[in-house]
Amino acid sequence: MKQITLFFLFAITLAACSSSEPEYADKEAHEKTEQLRKQYTPLIVGTWHIEQITENHRFFERLTFQADGKMNGIRKWQIRQLVTVEGVQRYTDWENVEYQNGEFFGTWRLQWERDDKGIGQNIIYLYAQYENPQYEYLTYSHNVPFNFAGDNILRFKGFEFCNKDGWTEYQKGDSEPSF
Repeated sequence: MKQITLFFLFAITLAACSSSEPEYADKEAHEKTEQLRKQYTPLIVGTWHIEQITENHRFFERLTFQADGKMNGIRKWQIRQLVTVEGVQRYTDWENVEYQNGEFFGTWRLQWERDDKGIGQNIIYLYAQYENPQYEYLTYSHNVPFNFAGDNILRFKGFEFCNKDGWTEYQKGDSEPSF
């Protein structure tokens, strides 16, 4: 009888300890991540593009974000140099930026997290690699601060071509490079 009672108490203790609710190391981060994803994922899903042309570079990128966390894109990036030939300044021919052109495939996700100082921020994780097997170079392999997604603008930090406030802004829509 004593063994049955001990077994019964042990079973009740195990049942009481196991909960169907997961426990999070940072409950606030989990809740804010869920809120961020609920608010912005439907707006981000779709195709976005950016094109920037200056005297010495031409850059185009198109990103397609899927609801299941997959992403794909295409990039075309060219540069030229200002050189002096016989005392006259001229631009060289346009050249592709090595390992920065072509199609790529990967994943994306939104997350709220704290930085080293404990300050919370919205982050978009991007990971993608070019399809061409000769390129072992990753297109993206980092997380960057995420600012906003709306009907026509997707804004986050961390890339070469930013506006005056330091944000990279993509426009909604499926576009091709103009160059």
